[in-house]
Amino acid sequence: MSAEIDPFYAISISGLAQRLKAEGRSVIHMEFGQPSTGAPKAAIERAHAVLDADAMGYWSSDPLKARICRHYAETYGVTIEPIQIVLTCGASPALVLALSSTFKPGDVIAMARPGYVAYRNNVKALHMVPLEIACGPETRYQLTAETLAALDPAPAGVILASPANPTGTIVPADELKAIAEVCRARGIRIVSDEIYHGLSYGERTHSMLEFEPTAVVVNSFSKYFSMAGWRLGWLITPRAEAARAIAYMGALFLTAPSLAQHAALVAMDCREELEGHLETYRRNRELLLAALPRLGLDTIAPPDGAFYVYADVGRLTDDSLAFCKQLLSDTGVATAPGIDFDPVDGHRFIRLSFAVSTPEIEEAIRRLAPWFEAAWAKAA
Repeated sequence: MSAEIDPFYAISISGLAQRLKAEGRSVIHMEFGQPSTGAPKAAIERAHAVLDADAMGYWSSDPLKARICRHYAETYGVTIEPIQIVLTCGASPALVLALSSTFKPGDVIAMARPGYVAYRNNVKALHMVPLEIACGPETRYQLTAETLAALDPAPAGVILASPANPTGTIVPADELKAIAEVCRARGIRIVSDEIYHGLSYGERTHSMLEFEPTAVVVNSFSKYFSMAGWRLGWLITPRAEAARAIAYMGALFLTAPSLAQHAALVAMDCREELEGHLETYRRNRELLLAALPRLGLDTIAPPDGAFYVYADVGRLTDDSLAFCKQLLSDTGVATAPGIDFDPVDGHRFIRLSFAVSTPEIEEAIRRLAPWFEAAWAKAA
């Protein structure tokens, strides 16, 4: 029997945005976490060269795996081997591989609520049981070691994300260490979604591998490397479990895109350009955080990283999907409804992505200001 999963409502918002754009409307896409910047120039040049010289085919790049290993050594002080890395068709298949090769149907997998919609949907689709734990401002919208220690019985696994989607919050190193210790003691396997690593605005991001070498790590070239459309990610597994993960990858997805692998190897050494993208997001974040109080949106999750603001609009609506549709229709600014990330309390939240260009952020603020002023006046 197939599993029932929730729709990704931001896709319907994006569809409406595309229809409005086709009608000639000006639309600002803040509904998806999709960088407005493209892949690094040198990576694109490499792709052109490969297209001219290589017929390509099913392939898994050993040089790219070795370069990822070097990245973990240099960035986190962690030693991993190429055999532990499975190159995937983006982070989404990596998450499917992480869950399907680590757990079995019926296993309970804990996760924070709010959290990325694909966590609970993938768990359900694989006939596992999502255990969504309400996390609010008192824990910075993140799971804690104390929370995991109190679960009875202990779940088979837990999905962590730092920086998180939709909140952008980062788990400090001491808390990650404490979480690792609790999970080790209770036999809880950790899946760490580190797709937003590299995108932080203060505190440094830490890999869970620094504290728990048996953690299964999901990552991607989509966010920091600005290569969302290239559909390339990676999974890191313990060495003893690598063969199973590789077998699942081959059976379910064959290989990652060859062209993207060639480009990604070059992209990993384009740090100056990529850090320039980060500065764009930093400026966008500053502009948005300065504007939100003027819009009446003063209850938000602290966006330590990624490129999102998760804002409480509960004084204006109890239907975040209808709210986002009306906001888009009236202003041309597309946002994501909170119900994507929290099926219980998300009706009172929206998520705004500041991964667009700075001029688009400025224009979005200009459009949103009178709209929210009118909305507050109506609600008074």
